[in-house]
Formats: sequence, structure tokens, C-alpha cells
Amino acid sequence: MAKRDQDGRHGPRERNRWDAWTAARPKRPAGAASGERRLQEIEQFGPNPGALRMLAYAPRDLPAGAPLVVVLHGCTQDAYGYDSHAGWTRLAEREGFAVLYPEQQRANNAQRCFNWFLAADAARGLGETRSIREMIAVMVARHGIDESRIFVTGLSAGGAMASALLADYPEVFAAGAVIAGLPCGAARSIPEAFEAMSRPGDRSAAELGDLVRAGSPHAGPWPRISIWHGAADTTVVPKNAENLVKQWVEVHGAAHGEFHEEVSDGHLRRVWRAGGRDVVELHVIAGMGHGTPLDARLGERKGPYMLDVGVSSTRLIAKFWGLSGAVAEDEAPAGQAVARRPEPAASGAGESRQEPRPDNARRFRGADIGGTIERALRAAGLMR
Repeated sequence: MAKRDQDGRHGPRERNRWDAWTAARPKRPAGAASGERRLQEIEQFGPNPGALRMLAYAPRDLPAGAPLVVVLHGCTQDAYGYDSHAGWTRLAEREGFAVLYPEQQRANNAQRCFNWFLAADAARGLGETRSIREMIAVMVARHGIDESRIFVTGLSAGGAMASALLADYPEVFAAGAVIAGLPCGAARSIPEAFEAMSRPGDRSAAELGDLVRAGSPHAGPWPRISIWHGAADTTVVPKNAENLVKQWVEVHGAAHGEFHEEVSDGHLRRVWRAGGRDVVELHVIAGMGHGTPLDARLGERKGPYMLDVGVSSTRLIAKFWGLSGAVAEDEAPAGQAVARRPEPAASGAGESRQEPRPDNARRFRGADIGGTIERALRAAGLMR
């Protein structure tokens, strides 16, 4: 059943503006027809105030106490299409965890964007976030999921909704990942959403952190977070990644100017620690636009907003969460060998390095993301 506009949150003028903008974007990638149809729909899962679809996957013989990953697609996409490109269910089969894909319906948003910018859909106990919470409860009950190992990730509008979920239900999630998304509380209307995507304001770390703390009565501990952004993203500008870092570093009480940093082949990673563990990580991909970073060598498929940049965000997010080991360099579809791409030396490092590791990192001070992106571009040979 479609949501109604009885509270006026989808006014005709705002709705037309949003639809006109999203209609100009590429059409959503092909879904099940172009990939494995692992996901199965669950039609009855309790209260559904957000009128979302629930699709899920659990490997055969999944043991009790397995983790759960919630994946939120971006605008113009659907669950089958996103999974066929990003490969979360393939990884779940290998590593032994369940996957939940909430899916937006056109009746709610003409371009299938999650409505992260509407309080009636992005607040605790309401709308779409409430529907997703109900889906999680069903997965826990059906599969005996370990409730201390539930994770959420999303792209773009799905990333912004992941931010909202981490703030609304921090007691539910151990960690999250936001890809080309926005901070919690970045907008509360469609005009504010456009402003936040293209011209995010300057907010203090304390103000951004308060937006998270206002989402629930939770007092901690807080979910860890992995943040991903393309340095050339003009749809959701990279300053949103900077604000996400400020928001979650402040929530965790980490020192904003103290972090580990490494660069490899234009891929920059920074890590902030608190309480003896990595709590916030930032990945910036030089030259990458708006989308999910993928690595076709590992069987991941490029498409609209699914970008083969030789970096698997799927694998590295799972690694940050503790769901899998290092990305296997010799893994390839159909038993074929993978040819490793040459890795130029990081700027000033004097040697080539593969996966960045905090224990072997240089320590920097000052968390300016502009400087971060500049160093990544220089390391990739895209700036002198």
C-alpha cells in the first residue's frame, strides 16, 4: 500500500522538482535478468509505515549466530540490480552471513530514492526507517542472527538513509558504511536536500554530533562507520564526506586531528581510533565520480553508479566490519587468475603498497578533506 500525502510532506511543487532532477539521471541498471537472482521477497514482515519491499538472502545451512548486512540501493536502482553489481550475496555465501535489501517503491518516490530528507521517513519509529527496523527483527527471528553483529550500508540516497538508521537505531547496529552519502540530519525537506548535496553548510563537529545524539535516547556505545566518496563527485560533493567524518569522530570522542593515513594508487584511507579500536574510516578515490567503487577483477560488475575503479568497497567494508579477511588478490570468477594492477608509490612514501594498514601508517594532523583529496590526486598522477 502506497504512502499517502496526508501530512503534506510530498507537496506537488517539491515533488515535481525532485522528479525533474532525478529523471535527468541515467536509468537504473538491469536487475535480476543480468545476474543471479539470489534474493527472495518476504511479503509479510509486520508494520510497514514506509511501504517498502523486503528482499533477503541467507546461505543454505546458515548457522545460528551469523551476522546480518542491510544494503540500501541508490536512486533509480533496485535491490536485484544493486546486488548483481556489488556482490553482497556472493560474499555472504562465501563468508557465512545473511543479507537484507529493503527496496523503495515508485509510489513512494518516482525515482526509487529512499526519502532520507523527510522527517516522517527518517526519524526513529516512523516511516521508512521503522519499516527497515521491522525487517531486521524478522531476519533475527527467522535466522537466529547475532544481534551484536548487524550492519548497514548504502549508496547515495541509500547512504544518507544508512546515516539516519545509525542515528535512529544505534543500539541495533554494530557498524555502518556510507557511500557517496550525507550526514545524519543534513536535510529535512527536498529544497534542503538539494542544498546539502551540492552546497553543504559549515557546521561544527559538536553541532553535527548533536544531530546523531538527538535521534534516539541511546547513550552509547556508538556504531563504527566506514565513509566512501569519489574525489570527482559532483552529485553529492565531497564536503559531505568531511561532515560525516566530523559528525562521527565527535560522537565517538576521538581526536579529530589525529588519524592514520595511507595512499595507494589514488586510493586514500584515513582511520580514527577511540577506546583502542578503529571507529571511523574514510576512503577517498581519486578521479571517481558518483557511485559505488567496485573491482571487476573480483567478479563485481560496473554499471550506472556502479564504478569499476579497481577498489572493492564491498570487500573492504566487510573487512572493516570484521566479516571477512583481506581481499584475495588471486580470486576471480570461473577460476580465472586475476592480473594485479600496477601500484605506483604513494606520494612521498618511496614504495608501492597494497591494502593500507593503520599499524604501518604515517600519522598526520589536521583533518582538512580538501588536502586529503589533493594528496590523493597527486598520488594518482592527476595533479602536479
